[in-house]
Amino acid sequence: MTADRRPTAPFAWIAALAFASGFPFGLINEALPVYLRSGGANLVDVGLVTAATFPWTFKFLWAPILDHFGTRKQWISACLILLAIVIPLIARVEAARHAQLFFVLIMFAVALSATQDVAIDAFTIQATPRAQLGLANSVRIGAYRAAMLVSGGVLIWLAGRQGWPAAFTAATVVTVLLAGAALFIPSAGQVRPPAGQSIWLPLQALLTRRGVVWVLAFALLFKLGDAAMDPMTRPFWVDRGLSLEEIGAVLTTGRMIATVSGAVLGGYLTTRWGMRTALWSLGLLQAVSNLGYWAAAALPPSKGLIIAAALFENFSGGMGTAAFVAYLMSVCEPRFAATQYALLSALLALTRAVVGPIAGSLTERFGYAAFFLFTFLLSLPGFALLPFLSRAASPPDDVSATAH
Repeated sequence: MTADRRPTAPFAWIAALAFASGFPFGLINEALPVYLRSGGANLVDVGLVTAATFPWTFKFLWAPILDHFGTRKQWISACLILLAIVIPLIARVEAARHAQLFFVLIMFAVALSATQDVAIDAFTIQATPRAQLGLANSVRIGAYRAAMLVSGGVLIWLAGRQGWPAAFTAATVVTVLLAGAALFIPSAGQVRPPAGQSIWLPLQALLTRRGVVWVLAFALLFKLGDAAMDPMTRPFWVDRGLSLEEIGAVLTTGRMIATVSGAVLGGYLTTRWGMRTALWSLGLLQAVSNLGYWAAAALPPSKGLIIAAALFENFSGGMGTAAFVAYLMSVCEPRFAATQYALLSALLALTRAVVGPIAGSLTERFGYAAFFLFTFLLSLPGFALLPFLSRAASPPDDVSATAH
């Protein structure tokens, strides 16, 4: 078998790009639900906002374009520049009075974020030898969550002190700085599909691989419980009486630290134990953590219990995600990195986009405790697929592809 000779980009750049990826995701998924709920939006409306996140689900449809045209740097820079324009527009639109325009702007921001994610993920895959994917993903998840700490925790805290306009202004400034930094992204030996090759060949190469159905089903179900629970955690904090300052400075900050710690440990354990053992062990811990939120909702209101449940859920979630992402990247061919990883990661986004709108209705009807218990049950089907993953063929080595 041919040795893996991919050039390794500095981990500092992998971290910086992961931060750029996580910042808009945190703004939309962390800050926006709190912004809407604190402004009087009901749970159904908060849940329906996740429908605007469908571009994260279907980004694989335009991912082949990124493999064939332009460089990773060009795509990332362009998306960040446009995000710096869209974010202040979102802040100026009143969601209650102009719901359709607000929805469109959110969807456009998600489309830009999804597109840069495709380029960033491809850059990481092409810059990282397979043996280092566990460590690289610890760095990625840590930086990604640090970005969510800023766009979620810090901005929510700032909104509590200075108001939401100040928070959105700060978000715009950070995005402008990220866009400037993206202009200096180094080359990672980007590989280009041969001239005249079908733009859909990356998808064909993955979807015709032996045993791929197990990989696709696993990507869809492994984090289903987390995807279902996540949209309702922020409204839960607000409804249990946590202030914006507490959410931003204590709860969100603590969660991000817990996630980074879990990701670092999860990446180490994935490298030490191997992919299969890590997925079983860390995935089980990830599933059990949903019961912490169930206990916090079922027992008398307690801010301490809510914080403990959130920290446990994020620590275990970081561990599970490190193993999960390392596995998904390990089945991608470097020359088709943008498209193949976009498809696999889109399945996770699909679960989030589908169950998010339903989550609000179920919680309104049955209450937080019953819904959080239900999300634990949703975490279990993915484990039934783990024994079948060994039937999926590994990607062929393609180090001979033409470098760009």
